[in-house]
Amino acid sequence: MENMKINRRHFIRNTTLAATALTLTGSKVLGAELPAVKNKFPRWKGFNLLDYFSPNPPKADNRSRSTEEDFKWMSDWGFDFVRIPMAYPSYLSFDRSKAITKEEVYQMDEKVLEEIDKLIYTANKYNLHVSLNLHRGPGYCINAGFHEPFNLWKDKDAQDAFFHHWGMWAKRHKNVSPEKLSFDLLNEPAYIEDMNDQYAKKGPVPGQTYRLVVEGATKAIRAESPNRLVVADGNNVGNNVTPEIIDLNVGQSCRGYWPGVISHYQAPWVWKDPSKAPTPVWPGTMDGKYYDRKGLEDLYKPWIELKDKGVGVHCGECGCWKNTPHEVFLAWFTDVIDILTPAGIGYALWNFRGDFGILDSGRKDIQYTDWYGHKLDSKLLDLLKKY
Repeated sequence: MENMKINRRHFIRNTTLAATALTLTGSKVLGAELPAVKNKFPRWKGFNLLDYFSPNPPKADNRSRSTEEDFKWMSDWGFDFVRIPMAYPSYLSFDRSKAITKEEVYQMDEKVLEEIDKLIYTANKYNLHVSLNLHRGPGYCINAGFHEPFNLWKDKDAQDAFFHHWGMWAKRHKNVSPEKLSFDLLNEPAYIEDMNDQYAKKGPVPGQTYRLVVEGATKAIRAESPNRLVVADGNNVGNNVTPEIIDLNVGQSCRGYWPGVISHYQAPWVWKDPSKAPTPVWPGTMDGKYYDRKGLEDLYKPWIELKDKGVGVHCGECGCWKNTPHEVFLAWFTDVIDILTPAGIGYALWNFRGDFGILDSGRKDIQYTDWYGHKLDSKLLDLLKKY
């Protein structure tokens, strides 16, 4: 695996030179085509693990709990990456009979922290790089379901708590190689007025506000672990490249969910009335709009250009919920990874076992393969192994 220690001075210099060249000459320098730039990140391929996705402490019978067998199978099948999206309340100790206070946001539960440590170490044992992510950070989550005491985009108290959490994780794992562990700061940032409304309107966070949060968290991390790899999800729910943070020596993470009428067909957390979701086709017209590979190429063009400017790029989440017709899913997803792969951009399917996964997804329209008591989606696995 590549040496993952990134020299900040060289990174900024190379990024600036590449950006300047592209600005002055488009895709050419002195009449010559610019060569494609290798992704600063390895082309990691793997899955999201939902052990600590809920704000509530995980239970012993949690169906999302990862097992050592899971890691062995991933490794045996050729995967090398897992992302762990966490809700920060899952590893806190506080009075859960009432809304959390600003003070309680700092009350860590050492027992749960040790469980997360063990999950990281077990994944590393099977040569899987771990991306530790706050899916819910103090003051923000793309999903409703927990009453926050403040707003990350507005309140300094929330930002201080966010920085504190990342400083804690950095100190806790300062001796773990960046080849084995990276930090993905915040899942799918978006500006949301009412955090308790699952269907609230979402939009991009003002660029300088997002920069302030990314810069503060990165400083807290690198004060403890100077060479730690840091990733910031794209703005506007992970969809948009964020130019305001290019000079901060952090990677950026895109998504593999466009168009949502395919990836989240009838998903109840997206559709107030799932029966009104248009029937997915690929390529084709859905809800009066035509979708095809060209649209995907346009979507990922800015991300590939970002990679060519010297910024590490990875697709931290992708896939389809279980109700999407399987053949439509496979046709669409083939185009997604066929576009990302030549650019050296890896991916992490949401999830491994579960509604988006290759095991026990609950799809109604496929013939599963029995896999040690689990139901394996062999066609999806074959597709993933192909790239």
